[in-house]
Amino acid sequence: MTRELEGKVGLVTGGTSGIGRDTAVLFAKAGAKVVVAGRREQEGQETIELVRAAGGDGQFVKADVSKASEVDALIRKAVQGFGRLDIAFNNAGIEGVWVPIIKQSEEDWDRTIDINLKGVWLCLKYEIRQMLKQGSGGSIVNMASISGLIGTAGAAAYSASKHGVIGLTKAAALEYARSQIRINTVCPAAIETPMAERIFSAPEVHRYVLSCHPIGRFGRPAEIAEAVVWMCSDRASFMTGQSLVLDGGFLAGPNSPG
Repeated sequence: MTRELEGKVGLVTGGTSGIGRDTAVLFAKAGAKVVVAGRREQEGQETIELVRAAGGDGQFVKADVSKASEVDALIRKAVQGFGRLDIAFNNAGIEGVWVPIIKQSEEDWDRTIDINLKGVWLCLKYEIRQMLKQGSGGSIVNMASISGLIGTAGAAAYSASKHGVIGLTKAAALEYARSQIRINTVCPAAIETPMAERIFSAPEVHRYVLSCHPIGRFGRPAEIAEAVVWMCSDRASFMTGQSLVLDGGFLAGPNSPG
């Protein structure tokens, strides 16, 4: 892998497993110092060990992205540790409880929106402040989903949160384009992660969802991580306010289960 992020400092939220962990490792391989944030300390330290094994330097910061004080502290600790912040992948998110709207609790709605949407907004707020202070631009990628582009029956809160992330990203990109801060989203379909295992564990559900991917399989975390690294690099220097879909053909057209 070329070291297109050499000398940069990157942040990955939700970096304790799956796509976030793979992205943290690829950031390191591309030459960046990496700050990993998450709520699970043991898994976060395991990610840092992988970052160091890849030849990188990193630190873990325990943080809940739905709390402003913790996000503020996260950015301050990142800067204290490595001096600046150049790139960020706002990946932290949950699936919530997938039930019809009439059965969904207000508590679950609030928790899903707080982490998936408010959390991205808070991260943007404090990341952009730091990048503006530095005056040298930056690149931020927010985790959305194909559920931010289409409706998903039984997952209203999740789908609403991801639609919100896409709208938020467009607004932020417009606000800070002249400051050379690029802000985009990545929109995966089903990826082989612990979240997907929880959502699609029932055999009949797994078969149906798999059938919606014309490529014939779920994606791999590393495939999303590769895209995020590219989006954060200068190779994507003319890209901002966009949503990159990585879905194995899911959105290309109507698919019949098979």
